[in-house]
Amino acid sequence: MKAIFNDIVIAESERTVKVGGKHYFPPNEVNHQYLEESRTHTTQEGMGEASFYHVKVNGEVELDAAWYYPDPDKKAEEVRRYIAFTDAVELKE
Repeated sequence: MKAIFNDIVIAESERTVKVGGKHYFPPNEVNHQYLEESRTHTTQEGMGEASFYHVKVNGEVELDAAWYYPDPDKKAEEVRRYIAFTDAVELKE
């Protein structure tokens, strides 16, 4: 699976975990140079509190386009620190 934004592959993995219809990428298979910490946090029932990143590639920015669970609920432990993307980021198999 590849995550593409502004024609650049920002993540690529054969080991994504699919939860709630979203693919979560292992953190070491995401190019963090394209991510910038956001102050946004949300809580998803059964998952825990999510932290967000802005995605920035070649001058184009999509606010809060990626998220992860730094300390997920027990049910979501398999995606701890894994990164998912909003629909602003194209996913290709």
